[in-house]
Amino acid sequence: MRKPERYRHFIDYFTTHFPEPETELHYRNPYELIVAVVLSAQCTDKRVNQVMPALLEQFPTPEQLAAATAEDIFPFIRSVSYPNNKAKHLAGLGRMLVQDFGSEVPSTVEELQRLPGVGRKTANVVVSIIYNQPAMAVDTHVFRVSHRLGLVSKTATTPLAVEKELVKYIPSELIPKAHHWLILHGRYICLARTPKCTVCPLQSWCKFYADTIRKQNIIKPVASKTLK
Repeated sequence: MRKPERYRHFIDYFTTHFPEPETELHYRNPYELIVAVVLSAQCTDKRVNQVMPALLEQFPTPEQLAAATAEDIFPFIRSVSYPNNKAKHLAGLGRMLVQDFGSEVPSTVEELQRLPGVGRKTANVVVSIIYNQPAMAVDTHVFRVSHRLGLVSKTATTPLAVEKELVKYIPSELIPKAHHWLILHGRYICLARTPKCTVCPLQSWCKFYADTIRKQNIIKPVASKTLK
């Protein structure tokens, strides 16, 4: 199956069954989102959502975060991954938001990447969700699922290479949604160690299924089902 056909199947399925996907991080404004996304690096959204209420009660605005030290922030995020580094990042992020950006979250990937703890993936998430820009954030789920489905080439071995291939084939207006489609499919169906191929609605055109599962007769094809 040629790549354009795979993308057609991908877009047709998700626009039909999940026309309005959303991030699972809880937030009410751009400031809360960028704090949540920084905390979510190598950590589950569920855990981030658990720590955010107390953190935001103490530091509800960029100004209050800017006035805090890493030591002030650490107790509120001790249960997330790499809390020491993230506490330092958040303290620096708050100061830079206030001093360099007038307490407003920047709207460009380039400006966002100036903030402590904000790499290209985090920046892409923010501009995609908040500003609806055609930015494709590539995390482990997006990287894995896009390869397994055959949406990107084997030679796309870095997140940036995967990002470039995905944005090349996905219509720009759908890129913010496609980011969520790939993440949620990877989170609930196309798991890293034990993908749920028996219930996957994409198995009829999935490259991983054709090359690995069906070829080895591990499981037989089943009728397509809708993702829950």
